[in-house]
Amino acid sequence: MDYSEVIEFVKKTTSENARTDAYPFRNVYEHTMRVYRWAIRLQTKLGGDLDVIVLAALLHNIGWDEERPQNEVSAEIAVEYLDSIGVAPEIITRVGEIILIHADKDTERDLSIEAKIVMDADLLDEIGALGIMCDCMATAVEDDPSYKRAYYRIKDFYRKHKPDIRRCKTETARAEYVKRMQLMESYIYQIEKELF
Repeated sequence: MDYSEVIEFVKKTTSENARTDAYPFRNVYEHTMRVYRWAIRLQTKLGGDLDVIVLAALLHNIGWDEERPQNEVSAEIAVEYLDSIGVAPEIITRVGEIILIHADKDTERDLSIEAKIVMDADLLDEIGALGIMCDCMATAVEDDPSYKRAYYRIKDFYRKHKPDIRRCKTETARAEYVKRMQLMESYIYQIEKELF
């Protein structure tokens, strides 16, 4: 399946209806493309139906509504869109189901490999080097930016997100999560030596 048309739809739709982030450098489309790339990497190691995984990753955050959960709105838009381009009904159903549950990272349900991969790809975004960059950029656009404020923000992010490894659904994602946390640990250790 050629995903370029879906990617264009995601780019257009998220620019029109995605929630705005507090930081100008973050946007839903870029997050979606990172999740998409990680989903493909995980699929090459773990298997699963590539079309289901890619479509769910690309469409997982396609909708936004102040009054309803994003996963519900996104699933509705995804199902309608996929039907309009002639995707097989069984694929549409599986994609819609993954989008509906993707945000429930603590679920105890028995998940398909496709759901696990999309959830893990979403979880891995902005952990590690990208998380450090995000915290530095966020600090820079806030009041009284400084290296120390960025350091404390990074350290707090690390502390809050290190336990999230329990949310990884696959060993492959768990191994990647560990590597990213180790990178953050090393960075924090080095910056402490240079700042204090």
